[in-house]
Amino acid sequence: MANRLYLASLEPRSGRSLVTLGVMELLTRRLGSVGYLRPVVPSSKEPDPRSELVRRRFDLDLMPQEMAIFGSDQVAELFGEGRGDEVFKDFLDAAQAMEERYPFVLYDGSDYTGAAASLEFDVNAQIANHLGAPVLVVVNGAERLPGEVLDALSIARESLIAEGCTIAAVVVNRVDPQVVDEVRATVAEAEGSEPVWVIPEVPMLAMPTVREIVDELGADQLAGTVTDLDREVKDIKIAAMSLPNVLDHYEEGALLITPGDRPDVIAGALLARMATTFPNIAALMLTGGFPLHRNIERLLDGLGEVTLPLLSVPTDTYTTARRVAAVPAVLRPGNARKLETALGVFEEHVDTAVLAERIEVSRTERVTPLMFEYELLQRARSDRKRIVLPEGEDDRVLRASEILRRRNVVDLVLLGDAEQVRARADAVGVDLEGLELIDPAESDLIEEFAAEYTQIRAHKGVTMEFALESMLDANYFGTMMVHRGLADGMVSGAAHTTQATIRPAFEIIRTKPGVSIVSSVFLMAMADRVLVYGDCAVNPEPDAEGLADIAISSAVTAEAFGIEPRVAMLSYSTGESGKGRAVERVREATALVRERRPDLEVEGPIQYDAAVDAGVGAAKLPGSSVAGRATVFIFPDLNTGNNTYKAVQRSAGALAIGPVLQGLNKPVNDLSRGCTVDDIVNTVTITAVQAQV
Repeated sequence: MANRLYLASLEPRSGRSLVTLGVMELLTRRLGSVGYLRPVVPSSKEPDPRSELVRRRFDLDLMPQEMAIFGSDQVAELFGEGRGDEVFKDFLDAAQAMEERYPFVLYDGSDYTGAAASLEFDVNAQIANHLGAPVLVVVNGAERLPGEVLDALSIARESLIAEGCTIAAVVVNRVDPQVVDEVRATVAEAEGSEPVWVIPEVPMLAMPTVREIVDELGADQLAGTVTDLDREVKDIKIAAMSLPNVLDHYEEGALLITPGDRPDVIAGALLARMATTFPNIAALMLTGGFPLHRNIERLLDGLGEVTLPLLSVPTDTYTTARRVAAVPAVLRPGNARKLETALGVFEEHVDTAVLAERIEVSRTERVTPLMFEYELLQRARSDRKRIVLPEGEDDRVLRASEILRRRNVVDLVLLGDAEQVRARADAVGVDLEGLELIDPAESDLIEEFAAEYTQIRAHKGVTMEFALESMLDANYFGTMMVHRGLADGMVSGAAHTTQATIRPAFEIIRTKPGVSIVSSVFLMAMADRVLVYGDCAVNPEPDAEGLADIAISSAVTAEAFGIEPRVAMLSYSTGESGKGRAVERVREATALVRERRPDLEVEGPIQYDAAVDAGVGAAKLPGSSVAGRATVFIFPDLNTGNNTYKAVQRSAGALAIGPVLQGLNKPVNDLSRGCTVDDIVNTVTITAVQAQV
């Protein structure tokens, strides 16, 4: 197996960060741990943004100086003094040290933007040859016609082959979307046996965010939240006219620049943000360093939450506009929207399975949290499902929805008041394109749903009037969509209680045949494996039959996520050593599991240490196929399970994904009201995978 790959281009601005991110994601998903090294970065005096992006995105235990060996200025100086060999010797020393730490290393070549641009092709080619690394070539397709792309591709291929390099594959990046198909057809006829993939230009990735502009200009933020800075700036507008004329030039996502002594423009911008009749600009930047007028400050104090970033810089308007226009669009670690967009585009247009074969990357048996999350995304993407989210007005749900859409993971339906959902989306800069929005109160389905709910709950005396009122509740409406097959699953709970989320599922979707109890599991992604904990969220103290049901459901869930189930029925004693009602309940439940699912490996009662540690397991239960090897842990009650999962999560640094509900006919999952955007992304992905089973 090869343990290295060299990423190279022959010219600047080829969009290498997108390709680097995509390749690192592929490698990390398969290997768990991947090293990253850049032989030459633009400058030795400034941090390298791409190295920092990779370090933080993939949580690499590396110092910045370990990831970037030379600045372009240093390379130019060494070659100018006739000491070019030192570049190769020092780099190969660094490469050897990196390969001793990691099973695979991605070497990311230079950008041709520094002092040694004229030398960098030779440096990259020689380093790739010294390493014996296959080369993934990135060709810049920006502003090129199909024939020009073919010429650039041919030059890149011939130049590298002439230097003795082995080409693994070629990525033509940043191609005009209008000619992508024509470019694909043209390069398919080119000489060469290696695969060539074409990635279209994504305008959003070429736009700096408000945050990047703030950082570059050192601007002060006078209003707006930190998250408001993550919106892309689509255009720059200078407000030199009177307010009515300025409003005529408003455009969605524009950065408005105006002198700080224009209170009319400031007040007008704040009012326009609250109105639905004007586009939402990305930010308002005040020039000249003027302090806000006291009445503008009073206005801000009285508005409460202000979602329009109000920025201030000391420079004049012309200088400010020129500096803003020069801010580069860079993929940064904290910008989830851009990162997910980049990864989604890479995975959509590059056949990662073929690329992995070309560089001979084999999967490891270890499963890290990052690998597990990637695997979930891949599985969900392989058979796309339709998931309904009843909390479309929640900012976290909106941000998670955009991430999932950009990664092409699932098809999503957002429920909520259409006007409020759009207003919140505009406020947080979320693009609703590709997301279906349904307002239950305005839907033609509501009477149909109410009639069916009346039939389902007739034994409880439910009337049509009550049913119509119930269907106005987004959770009931969403559950009915799942029941009727209009959605494959539902995720709620970011703004609702657990009861409000799962009660409609109990009433409408109900449990699977042979299952008496709805329960939950947490998927606990440890440092090198994934374990299943149940039930840690729903049932306070299940009886023996309930415990057996939970164990069998948890084993089925484990199998659905690629985990071989070996079930440990946990108690405070192991084997026959303990007595008492609690132990007997676990013993009885274990017998029921063996009776109902004789194919399952199950052990109980067993203590946690004997279930998870091979040495302890061999001592306490010699000959057991589960002791020391358990993957599914069934806790005797909610108190034990909930405390244990939280203790492991906090103390061992495990990623706890869940709760994942099980036992229902169709998947419905509950979020914590304190959930993060990442929690929502993971839960929706899990729900989609459950719907595939």
